[in-house]
Amino acid sequence: MATYHIEPEADNLHGHFDKKMSPILTIQSGDTITAKTLDAGWGIEAPKTDGSDRQRHAKYADLEMKGHCLVGPIAIEGARAGHTLEVRIEEIVVGDFGFTYGGGWGHAIHKYLGIDEGKEERLVWDLDAESNIGLNQLGHEIDLHPFLGVMGVAPPEDGQHSTPPPRIWGGNIDCKELVAGTTLYLPIGVDGALFSFGDGHAAQGQGEVSVQAIECPMERVKLTLTVRDDMMLDAPRARIDGAWLTFGFHEDLHQASLIALEDMAILMMERYDLNMKQAIALASPTVDLIVTQIANPTLGVHAVLRDDIIRMV
Repeated sequence: MATYHIEPEADNLHGHFDKKMSPILTIQSGDTITAKTLDAGWGIEAPKTDGSDRQRHAKYADLEMKGHCLVGPIAIEGARAGHTLEVRIEEIVVGDFGFTYGGGWGHAIHKYLGIDEGKEERLVWDLDAESNIGLNQLGHEIDLHPFLGVMGVAPPEDGQHSTPPPRIWGGNIDCKELVAGTTLYLPIGVDGALFSFGDGHAAQGQGEVSVQAIECPMERVKLTLTVRDDMMLDAPRARIDGAWLTFGFHEDLHQASLIALEDMAILMMERYDLNMKQAIALASPTVDLIVTQIANPTLGVHAVLRDDIIRMV
């Protein structure tokens, strides 16, 4: 299998999803992509703690939709609508800076907390990829668990689609569990898949409660993309160390929970030869529902089923 490297040059970057976008690269199923990515805000330098503007990639000024800075799209030969794209996350190495803002604009979280007025507070982080430690200007040090906030394929509907809301086709999932060594499975909506990725996060709590993680560029991302015609999905799933995840996305958090739960019940029916009532009964003592993020216009919940929690005797 081949490996391809992508640099964050203007022709390789975009800020929306669109099935009519020409791929920057066409690969074979099972090939590997390595890439260097910019942070979600198209920055080419760290934000400044004094609140002044920073330099962004030159392409940003000309964007019609100024969404997350994404690499792609990448077409996979033989991918067809109805297939599944397996995204094996082989390696993620952070860049040297990151940032997290608090307040300063009219997001619902900020309004509720009364911090929507005035300027935002900025935490700017020095990131050490070797030790996987981040240190901000206030002296707070934390361990890093880097992942990509956005991995998705093109929706089948016509037009340009913004990057913030996650969809059944993936996109801005913002799940902190999708670190190196895990695998994301995405239903494919259009022939070729047209896969894009970006929005590096050095660390994030469940929920992404300030509306940002530690946003950062990635020095190196390595992904292996495989088309699966033996797995038919209606929503993303993921395989992490010792567990399966299913996802629910909706403007209402309760509905997002039900969507994640329903897909987990379907997965349990497949794995344990159950009907829906049996699956829900078994899920109640074994499945965790976790708020993935409350930052995006479409909220996220993921359900977790550990491999070792159900034992057959």
